[in-house]
Amino acid sequence: MEIEKNDIGDVLELRFKGRLDTGTAPQLEQLVKEDFEGKKKVVLDFAALDYLSSAGLRVLLLAQKLMNRQKGKMCIRHVNENIMEVFDMTGFADILTIET
Repeated sequence: MEIEKNDIGDVLELRFKGRLDTGTAPQLEQLVKEDFEGKKKVVLDFAALDYLSSAGLRVLLLAQKLMNRQKGKMCIRHVNENIMEVFDMTGFADILTIET
């Protein structure tokens, strides 16, 4: 998985390409721990994300909890229908802010 990072003050935008799965979730978790602190808004662009596993969901939940604690906002944009189905089936569509 590739993650392109655009850090503008208190806004962080991440663009994903590839698969967010057991092998790549630690990469995102490291970014969450290092780069989300102090951010008012985080935008995750999933336009080029092909696959999302339960390991990826776990890291997204960790990221959302961190943003909630620091009273920031996190949104996920450009979600394809396969990943949206995963969000719907797991209930994550009710927890996350998703812009298709």
